[in-house]
Parts: sequence; structure tokens; C-alpha cells
Amino acid sequence: MTIETLQPRLADVGGIPIARLLPNKGKQPIAAWCFLDHIGPARFEEHELGMQVGSHPHTNLQTFTWVLEGEILHKDSLGNEQVISKNKVNLMTAGTGLSKGISHTEQSVFANNGGSAEAGRDIHAVQLWIALPTNQQIEPSFHHYPELPSWVENNVTLTLTTGTYESVTGDSYTAPTLQYSKLIGLDVHFLKDSEVSLTLQPGFEYGLLIIDGEFEFDGKQYKTDELLRFDEADLEGQKAITLTAKKGTRFMFLGGEPLDNKVLLWWNFVADNKAEIEQSILDWNNGHPRFGEVDSTLKRLVAPPLLEGFKE
Repeated sequence: MTIETLQPRLADVGGIPIARLLPNKGKQPIAAWCFLDHIGPARFEEHELGMQVGSHPHTNLQTFTWVLEGEILHKDSLGNEQVISKNKVNLMTAGTGLSKGISHTEQSVFANNGGSAEAGRDIHAVQLWIALPTNQQIEPSFHHYPELPSWVENNVTLTLTTGTYESVTGDSYTAPTLQYSKLIGLDVHFLKDSEVSLTLQPGFEYGLLIIDGEFEFDGKQYKTDELLRFDEADLEGQKAITLTAKKGTRFMFLGGEPLDNKVLLWWNFVADNKAEIEQSILDWNNGHPRFGEVDSTLKRLVAPPLLEGFKE
């Protein structure tokens, strides 16, 4: 089996470590999964505000936020206001085409300023973007998913964050998460030293995003903040893959069918052509109503101009 291992681009944003696995040196998305950020873990002192991301836009994508620790307040231009906490998903859909878009803010909340009584002063999350099929007319929306299918196999907890999954035992699970293309997102958490077998679907591309710890796969060791990716040809007709890991290891198993359209990324925009990205930059910076307004005191971010030599 041919496995491609991608290393992260590391950054520190306001004291929060960020490991970006996609986009990565021109590598293509894994199916519609086009942006993968591992946020934290980080802990904030009593005087610190935590994560504070001002109003910014999105086009032709869904933002998919999966929280492991801490709480984040989401506000968007549709008027939604939602705190997301541990083991829950926020899914925001920007819509497709030049007439559609959305904007939002994200900020840490604690027990004393809008979070739950159990909110800690920390953050650990995975934020993923899902490129939308641009041949569909999709409207902007926001959904919060507090309940997701979760089960235990061989001392490993599996939580299905999106899609449909049939386990090696033949049990079938379906997440309620809104999809516009066929995808799977599975959180895998080792409660003890163990191994887990993950089933595969024909026609899917797959990736493994290591959140914590390390695991052994196909005779090699892989560690935190590495992304393994392989397509259908790499799997050689296999119906499952098996991984061995120590207690505490955690990763996201991501996959899906490739999109028919190009997926171009610049700043917070996705499109299938350069001209649409250029227009979205102008629209956002000039206050076009397609992006709406967010009821927030946080600073409105400015879209940077497209670099010369941006490849379509």
C-alpha cells in the first residue's frame, strides 16, 4: 500500500497552537475535505480572553467544528448564536455561487461569560472545511449537532461525526449531519492499548488525522499532527484497515467520494475558478450584502488580495 504522509504547517495564534494539514504544498483535498486544522490543546489564564476570531466570510464550503475540550461561541450573519462544547459538531454552510455567502465570528467562552457551568479555561478542537459541489444550488444555513452515534469496539470509542458507517461487526450507523456529497468523519479514541479495524467504502478517498498520541499502521509508526492519505487505488480492494495504538491515542478517520469540480482555496474562500475568488474578495472588502452582518463587537477582518501567480 502506498501511503502519503503530510507534515503540518505550525503556527501560534494568540497563544493557541495550530497545526494545519490541508491545504499543504499543493496537495489535493481528501474527497471534499479541503482544509484540516488541529487547534490546541491550549489553556488560558484567568486574565486571557482565549480564542477571538473576528467577523470573516466563507463561500462554497461548509465549516465543520468538532470540539474535544473547551467551549466556543459561534455567531453568524443568519442570526444564529450557538455555544459548542465537547463532543458536539457545529456545521455552517456558506452556499454556492456568487450570490451566496456567509460570515461569522468564533470566540472562547468560559463559565463566567456565556459558557456552561462546566466550561474549562482551555481549547482543543478540530476545524475542517468541506468543499461544496458547485453544480448544486445550495443555500446558506447553520446546524448544531449535540447528539451523534457513538459506540465502543475492543476498548476503542468511535463517534460518527458525519456520514454512514458499517462496522466490522456488521452494525450500521448514520450521523444526522447535513451533507451535499458522500463523506465520512469518524473520531477514534483508544481507551486502552488496543487495535481497531476500520471499514472502507468503494470509491472513497481516505485520510487519518492524528490528534493525540501515535499509532502503528502498515508496519510503520505515525505521530501527532501527521496526516496520512491514500486513495482507492492505494487500498488495493481492501475492505478494512487495522491500526494498533496506545491508550489515549486519538485520530479522525476522514473520507469520501471525490468532487467533480475543481477546489481552489484562498484565505476563507473556496471556488472552482479564480475569477470567483477575486470577486468574493472585492465583495467582502466592499461590504456586499451577500455576506450579511454579524452581531458582534469583534473586529471585522479584511480579505487579502490574491497573490500574483495564483494557479487555477
